[in-house]
Amino acid sequence: MAKIKLTKGELKKQRDALKQFERYLPTLQLKKQQLQIEILHLNAAALEKQRQLEVKKAAAMVWAGLLTEIDLPAFKPWLVPAEIIAGVRNVAGVDLPVFERARFTDAAYDLFLTPAWVDGALEFLREQVVLREEIRVMVQAIETLKRELRITTQRVNLFEKVKIPEAQDAIRRIKIYIGDQMANAVGRSKIAKRKIEALEALEVAA
Repeated sequence: MAKIKLTKGELKKQRDALKQFERYLPTLQLKKQQLQIEILHLNAAALEKQRQLEVKKAAAMVWAGLLTEIDLPAFKPWLVPAEIIAGVRNVAGVDLPVFERARFTDAAYDLFLTPAWVDGALEFLREQVVLREEIRVMVQAIETLKRELRITTQRVNLFEKVKIPEAQDAIRRIKIYIGDQMANAVGRSKIAKRKIEALEALEVAA
C-alpha cells in the first residue's frame, strides 16, 4: 500500500474511494455469478449435442458399409459447409457466438448412376457435421466466458481482499491521527488557558 497523508483531505479521498469500491463490487459479483451460470448452461448444452452426435454415429454404423459402393472423395466436398452462419448473444457484457445454421453446396451427382440411398446418407452425414459445428461454436463461447470469468474473479478479489481493506485501514489510521492531534490541541489549549489565568491572577494580586 502506498504511503498515505494523514490529513483531512486524504480522509475524504479515501472515504470517496471506499464508497466507489463498495458500489462497484456488487456489480462485479453479479457478473461473476452470471458468467458461472452461463458456463454451466453451455457445458450442459454441449454435452447434450455430443450425446446426439454419438447416437447418430452409432446409427450410421448400420449402413456405413454401403459407402464402399460410391466414390467417397467425390462426395467429401458436399459434406464440408460452404458457410457457417453464427449470431451474437450478449451475456453479462460479453459477446458470445451463437450457431444458427450451416450452408452446404448443393450436391451435383448423376441421379441415375448413384444409388437411391445416397440422398438420405448425405443428409444424415450433414446432420453430424452440423452437430460438430454447433459443439465447436459452443466450446468457443465457453472459452470466451472462462477468460472473462478469470478477469472478473481477479477484479472481485482485488476489491474484496486489497482495495476495500486498504481504504478501510487508511481511514482508520487517519481518523486516529486526527483524533490524537485534536486531543493534543485541546490539551495544549487548556495548558495555555491555565497559564493565562495564572498570569492574570498575578497581575490582579500585584
